[in-house]
Amino acid sequence: MTDEAAAGPQPVRAPRFGLSGKLLLLTILFVMIAEVLIYVPLVANFRVNWLRDHLEVAKTAALVLEAAPHGMVPDPLAKKILASIGARAVAMKMGDTHYMLQPSDVTLPPVADVFDMRSVDQFTAIIDAFKMMFSDKKDVMRVVGPAPMGGEYIDLVMDERPLRTAMLRYSGDLLLMSLLISGFTAALVYLALHYLFVRPMRRITDNMIAFRADPENADRIIAPAVRADEIGTAERELAAMQIELASMLHAKNRLAALGLAVSKINHDLRNLLASAQLFSDRLAKLPDPTVQRFAPKLMQALERAIAFCQSTLSYGRLQEPPPDRREILLEPLVEEVHETLHLGPDASIRWISAVERGLIVEADYDQLFRILLNLARNAVQAMESRASRDPGRDQIRITGRREGAVVVIEMSDTGPGFSEKARAHLFEAFQGSTRTGGTGLGLAIAAELVRAHGGEIRLVEGTIGATLRLTIPDRAVELSAHRGARAHG
Repeated sequence: MTDEAAAGPQPVRAPRFGLSGKLLLLTILFVMIAEVLIYVPLVANFRVNWLRDHLEVAKTAALVLEAAPHGMVPDPLAKKILASIGARAVAMKMGDTHYMLQPSDVTLPPVADVFDMRSVDQFTAIIDAFKMMFSDKKDVMRVVGPAPMGGEYIDLVMDERPLRTAMLRYSGDLLLMSLLISGFTAALVYLALHYLFVRPMRRITDNMIAFRADPENADRIIAPAVRADEIGTAERELAAMQIELASMLHAKNRLAALGLAVSKINHDLRNLLASAQLFSDRLAKLPDPTVQRFAPKLMQALERAIAFCQSTLSYGRLQEPPPDRREILLEPLVEEVHETLHLGPDASIRWISAVERGLIVEADYDQLFRILLNLARNAVQAMESRASRDPGRDQIRITGRREGAVVVIEMSDTGPGFSEKARAHLFEAFQGSTRTGGTGLGLAIAAELVRAHGGEIRLVEGTIGATLRLTIPDRAVELSAHRGARAHG
């Protein structure tokens, strides 16, 4: 055993970055991703609307060109009009006529970008918007839009910097608003998820840690919340599992304590039984007829008791040895059980045997004796627990019959029967007892021995008192062995 295992369960360290912190970061991240996905088309639409607004203003300037004599506007007026719309030049085509609003003393620089606003798709608008916003060049752009009054097109030549400045200002305002909305939304989502999921999960985790430290403490069992969702189901299932585990540990501790106590008694008890066996040997030599009648049975009982002592711890430590199955008569075995219980004619409990005459069962004699003795002794103790005794009422009845390749044995009594709690764990150690101070080991041992024979034991419902039915099948015939025997014959 390692030092770590010997030291018992190690304390569970709280995570440095718990579920609450992860939930908060994920909430903020997802909200920001949503804001970015909203921001991208918004800034693209802002650029498109900004250019279209300037084209609408440029249309007014184009009408001035059309109304002017010979399409000529004085330079001072042209400069004022162009300054009001933030453009370097405006051109318009109406049929075969071209109009141009540009001061004569101004030379236009080369155009870096051309944007046709007559047909704009969303993907191109997004690419152009971010290309414009993240460029630091002082370029000139040309914007083409539909002309007024049925014209072919209108051209607007202007600097890119005003548009870039407007887009950055809009982005800053949108970022500030997004941060406020994101923070508020993240706080609401975080509080809702924390209340609905994180806090119950932390409660379950803390309870599991505390229960692991002391699983036999009933105060450590979680109290399920009244919830109809998965969290409530998890808490109820955890509570049921903890109750079952605590009960199992309690039973195992009792079994371990019983094994320790029996191991201390076993040595001295074997010595006492050996001494009693020596005295019985001497008694067997006396010529008294009564002694000669009972001495063999006494010696057989002592030998069986010594054998039981040698395997006392087998139930708690190992499994029972496999049965040595042979063909035995059931009636003499039942009668031996009767005599062992000392239920004579004057006893307060009547013994009734209704075993088929000559019934043969393939079983281990000693193990079947233990099975019937445990069942009969439980029935006696159940009826003796009553305040009053009535020989006409209190009786034990044992029947045996063959049904094909199966022998059916029933042990019934007219006692108080089993409670609902005892029925739920009838053949479990320390669970199936119906009397105060009982351990329930008798039924558990009987069930284990019956199963070792390939049989089954169960409680028969709807009877007065309690009726236990056990079935023991005959050993399976090995067909290959029979074929071999027939071939040699």
